[in-house]
Amino acid sequence: MGAASDTDGRPAYRPSSLDAVLEDVVTPAGPYRLRLMARSGTWRGTLPGNRLAAAHQRPDGRVVVRAPDEEALANARFMLALDDDTAGFHARFARDPLIGPSARALVGYRPLRLGTVTHAVVRALCGQLIEARRARAIEQAIARACGETVVTQPALRRLAPVELRRLGLAQQRATVLARLAATLDLERLRGLPGDAVVARLARVRGIGPWSIGVISLEGLGRLDRGLVGDLSLVKLYAALTGRWVEGHETAELLAPYDEWQGLAGEILLLGWSRGLVPGASADRARIARRRERRAA
Repeated sequence: MGAASDTDGRPAYRPSSLDAVLEDVVTPAGPYRLRLMARSGTWRGTLPGNRLAAAHQRPDGRVVVRAPDEEALANARFMLALDDDTAGFHARFARDPLIGPSARALVGYRPLRLGTVTHAVVRALCGQLIEARRARAIEQAIARACGETVVTQPALRRLAPVELRRLGLAQQRATVLARLAATLDLERLRGLPGDAVVARLARVRGIGPWSIGVISLEGLGRLDRGLVGDLSLVKLYAALTGRWVEGHETAELLAPYDEWQGLAGEILLLGWSRGLVPGASADRARIARRRERRAA
């Protein structure tokens, strides 16, 4: 997420510059192509405390990471997923009839992550059942209210549900977000076993499979939980089958990929945008959507 902006384009707050930095040259674990994640080939991310980090990949494959201090360097490495080898996914599914072409073409792709688990939770609650632009506007409004580019738990705790409601969250989601910030050590979740974290989050009313997928991918750095129910996956399902489905049915698309379901969902959608998913027809999806609307 870039620095939030007001409507006139001026920064809402200014992250610190990269004038004084440490530099680390990292050999990624497994295949890694930063240009697949950052189109310019250069990544620039915001860390907690409104600090900045940057990275670019050298021709020899190593990644140069620059950040203000050692803690920031470690956080930037996590955000860039430099230590997560995805070679096993590409080797296993290179000949898969659905994802195979995408898996072969997108070797080295990894989902980028947010600087805090807290911000991932904010994104998950903001994005439920509303269009993406509106969700991002609410997310940025919450970040501005916290006085931070990357939302931290201490700052979020200062916002009461009524304030979150004023910033655009629906009442139930505002209550859930405030309760999670007040009662659960969100940043500690990164160090806990993944299944235990998922089980804990699943017990929270208002946190469903899609939200767990967002928190897992963007906050915890886990690749085993996909965005079940995501509208883009619903569209892809319709493009493949001609049937507009309920969100939970998109789990069928991801289930064959076992512990790689989160990565598979991202690869499928990126591959679809590049015409790499066999049999997926945008026209078929549009017809299915029209048919669904007429039947409603």
